[in-house]
Amino acid sequence: MASEAVGGSICRASTPCRAVHASAVPRTAHQFGRSDAGARRLDGMPGKRSAGLLVHRVTDTGVAVLLGHMGGPFWAGREDAAWSIPKGEYGPGEPAEAAARREFQEELGLPPPEGPWTPLGESRQRGGKIVTIWAVEGDLDPALAVPGTFTMEWPRGSGVLREFPEIDRVAWFALPEAAPRLVAGQRVFLDRLAALLAEQIADDERPFPTPPGE
Repeated sequence: MASEAVGGSICRASTPCRAVHASAVPRTAHQFGRSDAGARRLDGMPGKRSAGLLVHRVTDTGVAVLLGHMGGPFWAGREDAAWSIPKGEYGPGEPAEAAARREFQEELGLPPPEGPWTPLGESRQRGGKIVTIWAVEGDLDPALAVPGTFTMEWPRGSGVLREFPEIDRVAWFALPEAAPRLVAGQRVFLDRLAALLAEQIADDERPFPTPPGE
């Protein structure tokens, strides 16, 4: 399991310091590409769409996220830009939230953690696919993951079909350690998560208004 020390911290008076990503700058819900009703659904829009769930946990040492190392021969032996948020494609007839839940279970073989989902918005990838991600707080044991599999011809041109895991490793990473490992098009979601957590801590620290007359 990776270290969870992170750069930068925000402290509460009543709890230990909680570290957040040093580069995080608070953003508004509009900048995240979401509305009060949640992340925008992409039903009816052209092009490929993908949805996923970014599980995170907050401890006395900081914030960590759960990522999966992509399986198959292309990613074997690679670390940087070879990990992904559990996610997958969905069609126009399926809500993005349902697809995120389904793909998490298919890729990890585990149900998503219980708890409220917070939209982290969407991001267009280099190839044009639009990815929508939610965040949920939880604590899963990577050793319990039973990844799904896919079949492909390998070596190419051999006519031999082989089966590979969709995700061959699952691990927790502190935010600064997760960033270089995550595929480039998904790194924006780490910044959005860090900003969201910073905003939540700031909200908790705001004093309650004093009732009139007191």
